This record gives sequence, structure tokens and C-alpha cells, in this order.
Amino acid sequence: MSTELPGLDLAAWRRWYDAQRPGEVAGDLTGALIAGGKSNLTYEVTDGRSWWIVRRPPLGHVQATAHDMAREHTVMTALADTDVPVPQTYAVCADDAVLGAPFYVMERVAGTPYRTAAQLAEIGPQRTAALAAAMIDVLGRLHRVDPAEVGLDDLGRPTGFLERQVRRWGRQLAGSRTRDLPDADALLAHLAASVPAEDGAAGIVHGDYRLDNLLVVAEDPQPIRAVVDWEMATLGDPLTDVALLLVYDALGELAGGGSVADASTAPGYPGPEEQLERYAVASGRDLGEMGFHLGLAHLKLAVILEGIHHRHLAGQTVGEGFDTVGAVVEPLLAAGLAAVRGRD
Repeated sequence: MSTELPGLDLAAWRRWYDAQRPGEVAGDLTGALIAGGKSNLTYEVTDGRSWWIVRRPPLGHVQATAHDMAREHTVMTALADTDVPVPQTYAVCADDAVLGAPFYVMERVAGTPYRTAAQLAEIGPQRTAALAAAMIDVLGRLHRVDPAEVGLDDLGRPTGFLERQVRRWGRQLAGSRTRDLPDADALLAHLAASVPAEDGAAGIVHGDYRLDNLLVVAEDPQPIRAVVDWEMATLGDPLTDVALLLVYDALGELAGGGSVADASTAPGYPGPEEQLERYAVASGRDLGEMGFHLGLAHLKLAVILEGIHHRHLAGQTVGEGFDTVGAVVEPLLAAGLAAVRGRD
């Protein structure tokens, strides 16, 4: 634990938090940057008696539409009384003068964000299979939530969602691009020309749903204690969450190993067809043809990683593992082209 953290002035944070929830902080504060995140910065803060989690955007280059702290806070607050497990939220700050960027505060949930096959090997194939099944079931439960019933009917604009997603990730790429990426241009053009009709009911889309965005107690019969990282949540086509989860699972193979997550290679972890079948039951949705959604998911992840690569080149990242991120972008774009062209 440290009292000096990049992006988190503990003295400034305490002055602000004392005004929001007087008397809650009882002693001197220390904190630590939680390892593993390559987007928003997440800190544990403690006074030795109580714990808080503070989330803020990354340092340096930040896209205008990304890293929305108020959105994360709003969505988790709204889902608190549903069967989707989320941390309790405490406070949110939109004033950049406090920490240099917006941030929010939530409870610390005990649990492990499983990321690698080595981690899952420690819990064994049976618990790995049960965890993956619970992951799909929670996603299905999220997509069954009626946004209006939890006060999230204004979270996004479902009509035209997929078309806007193609445009949005094209703009994001333009703002973060560090090199010539011809497959990105080809994939964007293909997606723009083949947006499917909006047949299914819109739902709450997490936007970055994957195993290591879940806090897990593997030995528990209900292992998922909390779903975190809601910065890209919106209303739209829930199949975008499903497709992105499958692309994350394939990322280790596309990257040829390295520092990316490889949890899907662990014994007991289900393949994509088994996941799709379970999701269809859990959500009650017809999956149909997934080519467009998979192409869009590959594009989205490639753009996110290119943005991280951009910040790394500018010396604006905090933590380890950033030096290999840029190498994954081109394989992702090539796989996305294969998906939309029906060769995946």
C-alpha cells in the first residue's frame, strides 16, 4: 500500500469523500493500484478498518466518448435490486478539479477476476465449467432485465444501434490510430454495408463482458459475486455482448500467447457452440446468424487495443503488459474480416 499513487491524490480524495459521506473514513488512508486493467484505473483505498474502490479514466490520451464514470455508476446503482450481481455504489464525482478527471467510489467485493488458464487450472475442470456456465447465465439474466423497470430507459438509443456502433468505432479508430491498418478500412466498409435488421428486443448491453470483468469465488455454488467495468454500457443489441465474449475467448490464439488472457484454453472451459446454446436458453433470445456481430466485435476490440497502444507509445500507461498490446490489433482485424465474409 502507498500514499502516493499516479492519478489518485488521497488527500484530495478524502476531502471530497468526507463531504459526501461524513464520518465514514476513520483514519489515515493508504491505497494501491489494482493490477490487470489496461483501460480505466482502479484503486483500493483503506483507512485500516474500511475499504473503498475508486475508479477513474486513464492518464493522458482519452477518447471523448470513452471512460464514462457517471455511466458506470448509474448502471450499477440501477441494477442493485436485480438478479445481476453488482458492487454497491457510494458516490460519484464529475468535477475534474478533485482528481483531474471524473471518478466514482464503490464497495470492495471479495473475489478473483480469473484471466488465465493457469489460474483456472488451480480450481480444476469441474469448477471451471461451472464458472463459465454461471458467466453465461448472468449475461442472459442481464439481457432479460427490462431497462424501463430499473430506470435505465434513457441509457441509450436502441433504434439504429448497430449502425451507430460501426460509425462510433470508426471514429474511435481515427482518434487513436498510430499506423496504417488496411484491414480496418476494409472491415469498416464491409460492416457499414451489411448492418442487419433490428429484429430482437433491445436490452442492457454491458459492452465489455468477459471472464476477468467478473469477481468470482470459485468454490461457491453461485460463484459470480459481481460484474464490474460498466463504462461502455448502453441500450442496444445484446448479441454484441455475446459476440465480444467469444472474441475475447479467441484472443489468446490470435495473439500467439503473450500477455493476453488465455482462460478459454483451460480444461473444462466450454467451446463457443456450447456457450451459444446455453446463452440462448438463459436469455430466451434467438441468436440467428452471428457473422456481422462477430466482425463488429473484432473491430471493437482492435480499436480498444489500438487506443491502449497509442497511450503506451506516448508514455501515458500505468502498470505492466502494455508493450505487446499493439501486436494483437492486426490479427484481430484479419479475423474480423474473415467472420463477416463467412470464413471464420
